[in-house]
Amino acid sequence: MKRMVMAAVAVVFSAGLAAADPAQGVWKTEVDDGAYAHVEMKPCGGNICGKIARTFNSGGEYESANKGKLLVRNMTPKGDGSYNGKVWRPSNDKIYIGKMQVDGNTLVLKGCVAGGLICSSQKWTRVK
Repeated sequence: MKRMVMAAVAVVFSAGLAAADPAQGVWKTEVDDGAYAHVEMKPCGGNICGKIARTFNSGGEYESANKGKLLVRNMTPKGDGSYNGKVWRPSNDKIYIGKMQVDGNTLVLKGCVAGGLICSSQKWTRVK
């Protein structure tokens, strides 16, 4: 009986890991306007959202007014590591059309205008 319970726990645990979205976790952004952040990506409904968890500049970690704010908004997974949604840029307080591509421990985030034709991108790396 004990083996059956342990096997059931193992199956449930491994199923939970398999179901986790590849974008979930903490990601380090590129430096933008002298600072970078750790963004925690989590499910939000059926989508993925990313909240600024920690902020850093040349002096180290600091308390930014942007901590806790959503940077990545309602990214809808397309099933191949790509996502579409919105992205907020704190330095100019604008929201852009967002595109995201996850490949292992690399995430490329794009903010786009003109219906998605003109984009600026950042390459993020997974922290954990």
